[in-house]
Amino acid sequence: MITPRLEIDLDKIYHNATTLVGRLKRLGISVTGITKAFRGAPKIAQMLQRAGVSGLGDSRIENIERMRRAGIDGQMMLVRSPMISQVDRVVAAADISFNTELDVIAALSRAAQKTRTWHGVVLMVELGDLREGIMPRDVAKAVQTVRRFPHIRLKGLGSNLACRNGVSPDNANMEMLSALADQTDEHIENSGFIVSGGNSSNLSWAFGGGKVRRVNNLRLGEAILCGCEPLHGRHIPGLYRDAITLVAEVIESKIKPTKPWGTLGQAPFGQVPVTIDDGNIFQSLLAIGRQDIDPDGLQPLSGVTVLGASSDHLVLNTGSCQLVLGAEVSFQPDYSALLRAMTSPYVTQTFTGNVVAAVPHPGPFIAPCFSGAA
Repeated sequence: MITPRLEIDLDKIYHNATTLVGRLKRLGISVTGITKAFRGAPKIAQMLQRAGVSGLGDSRIENIERMRRAGIDGQMMLVRSPMISQVDRVVAAADISFNTELDVIAALSRAAQKTRTWHGVVLMVELGDLREGIMPRDVAKAVQTVRRFPHIRLKGLGSNLACRNGVSPDNANMEMLSALADQTDEHIENSGFIVSGGNSSNLSWAFGGGKVRRVNNLRLGEAILCGCEPLHGRHIPGLYRDAITLVAEVIESKIKPTKPWGTLGQAPFGQVPVTIDDGNIFQSLLAIGRQDIDPDGLQPLSGVTVLGASSDHLVLNTGSCQLVLGAEVSFQPDYSALLRAMTSPYVTQTFTGNVVAAVPHPGPFIAPCFSGAA
């Protein structure tokens, strides 16, 4: 088979999605299925819809356009603040966009007026992680301004945590979001007001007895694809963690010393060389590198150890076994390694389960993490 490749089990991903949708529904929380990791692959997006997500969300308008061209219906959200240069495309393809800048919303309003359509806006609130969001004290004024824009409908409030500084979702910050929602929709006749509490990092809070109150939506990608919550890397019981496997091929296999020789400088990509003398080892090179994956995010499925990587080589200690040329070595990628592999033009995706096909980049592909099973 073609290497390197991602082996994707669609049945396991579907299981993870339906399980999370069902568990959160009992808490009064809907799921927006995030499609960015697999670049809006239509077959995967349709599968998430069958699993019961309330809508699909992506951070790039190109992926939403891809799904629209494939005839995918249903609510589509752009979950990153739109670029002003793309407002016409956003209004044309996305039903709702997440916003923090009034000038951008004004541009969306003008674009919607030109096409005589309406565009929904969710205002993102800064709750401490210091990525995106309006400061809480400024939300009321922003709401008043947004409500005056023609062809714009205020659809809700949202927040994002644990994506820059690792600030955890908890009762305190979710209560602040709920209180702001109370103030915001008090005079809005909108029974479908969205209070989007965050991403997969919110699951420990939600399933751990957190005070949900107004939070009625979470945006899930990594948990569906990896079967784990990213805040602590913990397995979510009942989910598969082995839905995706990365396979790469051996292109060199030799006995080599563990300690380099010569004058040492800074290694490529800024690493500080670590020299350990463990004698001679069986060392293998694989035809994949940092251009394709994050080497720190690979968990080998056999008795090998990742020693390092350059742009297009992965270096392994293969223990007591010297691998033959052409041998295939399997890994479970974490979310970081997976994101890079999914966007590499050199990594092929193969599917098992509901869809069976080998699709070279940039065809349909999907995303996840880790090893094990439900």
